Amino acid sequence: MTITPHSRFLAAAFVLAAPISCLFAQTSVTPAKDGKVATTFPAIAPRVDLKDGDSFVFLGDSITHQCLYTQYVEDFVYTRFPQKRIHFHNSGVGGDVAGNALDRFDEDVAAYRPNYVTILLGMNDGRYRPYDQAIFDTYQTGMATLLEKIDGLGARAIPMTPTMHDARAARMSPRAAEPRDTYYNGVLSLYGSWLREVAQQRGLGFVDMYGPLNQMTLEQRRTDPAWTMIKDAVHPGPAGQLVMAAALISDVFVKTQVGGVTLQQKDGKWSALANNGKVASVEGGLDSITFTMTTNSLPWVVPADADEGFKLTSSGHRLSNEKITARNLPAGKYEVRIDGKPIGQWTEGQLAFGVEIEQNKETPQYQQALQVAELNQRRNVEAYHKVRDEYGQLKGRRRKVSEVEGKPEAEKVRAEFDAWRAGMPDRVKALLAQAKQIEDEIYKVNQPKAHQYEILPVKTN
Repeated sequence: MTITPHSRFLAAAFVLAAPISCLFAQTSVTPAKDGKVATTFPAIAPRVDLKDGDSFVFLGDSITHQCLYTQYVEDFVYTRFPQKRIHFHNSGVGGDVAGNALDRFDEDVAAYRPNYVTILLGMNDGRYRPYDQAIFDTYQTGMATLLEKIDGLGARAIPMTPTMHDARAARMSPRAAEPRDTYYNGVLSLYGSWLREVAQQRGLGFVDMYGPLNQMTLEQRRTDPAWTMIKDAVHPGPAGQLVMAAALISDVFVKTQVGGVTLQQKDGKWSALANNGKVASVEGGLDSITFTMTTNSLPWVVPADADEGFKLTSSGHRLSNEKITARNLPAGKYEVRIDGKPIGQWTEGQLAFGVEIEQNKETPQYQQALQVAELNQRRNVEAYHKVRDEYGQLKGRRRKVSEVEGKPEAEKVRAEFDAWRAGMPDRVKALLAQAKQIEDEIYKVNQPKAHQYEILPVKTN
């Protein structure tokens, strides 16, 4: 198929016009009194308000199998809602299309009794080819069936667009450039546009992964033409996966602040107002303050290799925000201490405006949240990624059995598969038990603590 401007236009039209019955699956059409047809659409689902004990499944392909954006979202929830025990399950398998996800749905999604299921598929569904209606029809059918099956579980599906195919990164790689490097990102855009429309018609929440990755790449290439978050053109690295996590959090979760305190001096007395926390024992003089503060949350902290993405998305300010504000201090410079340790110095003007400390590595809150991130990294590397490898092997071994069917070696290959498959449940069970043990540790480490704060004048010689 030759891709021309005209055929690209037709492809876009086909995407939004082809299987209308699938698109409007939950739209009701009723005759109005005047004889005209009245169409009623469901309201879009509210943001996710997690409840204690909820189960959250990430369903997807190799980009989910990487256990990175999923890990960063888990880090966010573990630190933002430490009083709620949330059970996360990664259900990504490398190379998957919607049909593969359906094949393992009962064992790898329904078995976790999810309350929420995110779906990140499409990168492989388009087959890395120019737009093809038959291929797209298969994707539509598979995705619609997945949405129905998730709904049948009483869970809420959260569809997500395919991510970005970085054509420039592909052309910069050592391998020879492939034809798809010039068009496949556009094909993924069409798939995502269709999925967005389906989500709206069904009243579902939706996450745009495609837009933030493409926009961030465009912005960075204004100064560095070779910049990329996706070195192999398909799989985002830690920075790109952080951009994905920030998109998911921004589009789906209820927005809350980590915490903060506003201190005000009037008639020589200090008063304090806490945000998402409690403040006590407020004392001080004209130019000094001491108080005790316990926030209900910890700052969102991720492993160091994702720092670039964290900074590019301004995730500290946008998605954490822990602030100290002190008004009516005399002119001068002040040192802030937490539990006796200095965390920085600011002027009275800066403190009056408000000082953000969510990314201050000197605070005990940051260090506590870092412990959570490190534990969760262990949980994913040592346990969940290995679970995903088991399911990846299952798909590969099944394919091998199918390929040798009718050949002399078929019986041997089938016997080897059966022996391996028989042991898989126990291997997975042991890995999930290991993940649960680390999760238990996380919920011990992530509990907020009371800290003593001091704001003291900096003495000058």
